Amino acid sequence: MQAMQVTKEIAHVPPQAAHAPPRAAAPNPEVPATAKRRVFTAELKRQVLAEADVAEPGGIGGVLRRHGLYSSHLATWRQQRDAGELAGLTPKRRGRKAAPKNPLADENARLERELRRATARAERAEGLVAVQKKLAELLGEELPSEEELLEAERRGLPIPPPRKKR
Repeated sequence: MQAMQVTKEIAHVPPQAAHAPPRAAAPNPEVPATAKRRVFTAELKRQVLAEADVAEPGGIGGVLRRHGLYSSHLATWRQQRDAGELAGLTPKRRGRKAAPKNPLADENARLERELRRATARAERAEGLVAVQKKLAELLGEELPSEEELLEAERRGLPIPPPRKKR
């Protein structure tokens, strides 16, 4: 009968307690709130490698614990040192590598700016010519043709003046 009573007590669990999420453990004060990537200087790497090289058997673990390192750090740094990569012991820059700059890009940009300036100047000149033509038409004058202007320029003569319409 007692066994039956215990079963009923277990079976009768309030619905809120059955679905309650587990409580989070209190934060550990030794663990930082946000993870931060560690960066080791080349000097520290060389120092740790020198200590590990002179350590007696079983002493490498003490060196690693003292510096807060893993054995994989030591293995990687040894490979870099043995491969002759003196620069390999310096921290590598992280992130996307800069795209190599095209040597003609500066020249191309300069020429495009020059073309835009020349185009704008030509458009202004065409606008002035259109105004001159309208003014000449209102005044009843005839402007010299393009052929006459080019011929005068080729010969080094002054620009021919406008003449009265007939």
